[in-house]
Amino acid sequence: MRGIALGAMLLMPVLAGCTPNDPTMGGAVRSNYALQVVNPDPHHEGVLVEGGEGTHSAAAVERYRKGQVKEPRSIRTTQGGSGGGSGSGGGK
Repeated sequence: MRGIALGAMLLMPVLAGCTPNDPTMGGAVRSNYALQVVNPDPHHEGVLVEGGEGTHSAAAVERYRKGQVKEPRSIRTTQGGSGGGSGSGGGK
């Protein structure tokens, strides 16, 4: 049993030399990730965004709690017609 284990251990470096070692392996994934990430280490601490102080949100929550919710404005579109739209046709 020890002879088999010793033989297997001696063959491991030889067999490892047969495996392909491509240095660009995963390069496409890394490239795609880099294209999608604008800044991988953003620093947002202390930076206030527009409306970020929370006054509008707090007011909306108060109105909701009091039952005085504002009705949303109507939305206008440039498209006319009544439904149907364009989707997948009844293909064959």
